[in-house]
Amino acid sequence: MQTRRQGEGETPVSLSPCLLVCIIPSMPRHGTFLVLDGTEGSGKSTQARLLEQKLTGLGREVLLVRDPGTTRIGEQIRNILLDPAHGEMGMRCEMLLYMSARAQMMKEVLGPALDAGKVVICDRFVSSTLAYQLGGDGVTAEEIRAIGDVAIKGRWPDLTLILDLPVEKSLGRLKRPKDRIEQRPVAYHEQVRQNYLRQARENPQKYRVIDADRGVEEIAHDIWVEAGPLVS
Repeated sequence: MQTRRQGEGETPVSLSPCLLVCIIPSMPRHGTFLVLDGTEGSGKSTQARLLEQKLTGLGREVLLVRDPGTTRIGEQIRNILLDPAHGEMGMRCEMLLYMSARAQMMKEVLGPALDAGKVVICDRFVSSTLAYQLGGDGVTAEEIRAIGDVAIKGRWPDLTLILDLPVEKSLGRLKRPKDRIEQRPVAYHEQVRQNYLRQARENPQKYRVIDADRGVEEIAHDIWVEAGPLVS
């Protein structure tokens, strides 16, 4: 006696689009995650606020955050990281503290906002650690990305905009007392700049470099050219 395999000789049944909509559960909305990053004094914080204002004016729900910080725990970690009194801090400790602040921000703020479909604009993110802490005490990019992936639960930015400015000009824009990291030698900050540019070269789909050695309006225009298609 022959047995017929399931489906053999049967006429396939096609499902109408309407029926598919009815039987497939709706997927949760996901927001857009934008990061503005760059060296000290590059104007990223100013541009982040301008981008927030533009998107709000277009009727989008926008959340602007800073890294590290934003949460109560994150702000305390920020104070520890930037306090010049903590000059003995090792680079691995520094890197892990940044990731801890991000983990808390992802839990409290970023994750819920993105799940609600909002546009999140973050002033710095893991791209900063890949620029500032890379190489210190032998810290590798692979280690940073692996730990970062755990901290942010795999929710990487949709687009990272690097505001690029020559080191002499970026440091010259600082008109306040320098924090612990800003006090490091010019050669260190030059390496940071090169680390940012390397990230953009290695991942051109997720990074854009913006010339920050221009007027505020020109920079804002170029940022919108890159970010606008993701949020319009």
